[in-house]
Amino acid sequence: MTNREIATIGCALLAALLFAVSSVAQHQAAAAVPPGSGLMRSLSRNPRWWAAIVGDAGGYGMQVLALAFGAVLVVQPILVCSLVFALPLAARVNRQRITGQAALAALALVIALGLFLVIGNPTAGEDTAPLREWTVPLAVLLGVVAVATLTGMLVRDEAVRALSLGLAGGALFGLAAALTDRVVTLFGDGPGSVLTGWQTWALVTSGLVGFSLQQRAYQAGPLAASLPAAAVAEPLAAAFLGLTALNEQLRTSDAGLLAIAVCVLVMCVATVVLSRAQAAAPATP
Repeated sequence: MTNREIATIGCALLAALLFAVSSVAQHQAAAAVPPGSGLMRSLSRNPRWWAAIVGDAGGYGMQVLALAFGAVLVVQPILVCSLVFALPLAARVNRQRITGQAALAALALVIALGLFLVIGNPTAGEDTAPLREWTVPLAVLLGVVAVATLTGMLVRDEAVRALSLGLAGGALFGLAAALTDRVVTLFGDGPGSVLTGWQTWALVTSGLVGFSLQQRAYQAGPLAASLPAAAVAEPLAAAFLGLTALNEQLRTSDAGLLAIAVCVLVMCVATVVLSRAQAAAPATP
């Protein structure tokens, strides 16, 4: 493993840890806001929420650094580890036990993630891809976000609302991650390039809308419902854009592609099992 690969993984893991701590603090703050109240207005008065935002900013900074060293297909799956960090932390804060089923699901998630990175061996993509290369992938992704958002707004079941809004927010964060490399490159071309680049405004918009949906997901239901959906949706959305718009590739055989598909399936199933197991965990005496 090269120094560049070690730096990529290290920065991504640190980002995952910061995102995990921030998620737990933001969920506590948002869950305390009664339905019908002004969510963002109430949160802006909460010092704990602002501390969580600082943690989020630190996590995003480490994510940007990781993307500077490695491909989107490497960095984003590692961020799934935020789920492994956050749910046990949330269990401790909420005085819940870590069940054996949750521990096994977390172990399966980490193993599947490691195999995905080793077998896939992703290449770096093209951060200069023109808008026409993004049109179809963006339309597909935004369609998924729209359906998930409407579901989260219309259904009454708290867990389904939290899961749907978390999925929508996570997918938009995946879009923001895929755009980050290009926006960082634009800074080297001067302020004018940053301000006129469509990627800059797409990044800002996806980040702000995704953040708003994330806070509403935290308010709607338990963290074990919203966070797993967001944690899996973000890397899957980023990987989808990396493969379709940025021309990133998986350097593996046909058998390797099958193994990668199995790894992605295991990651999704383990995430659902982990969230359900932790949601049903008994309280600590």
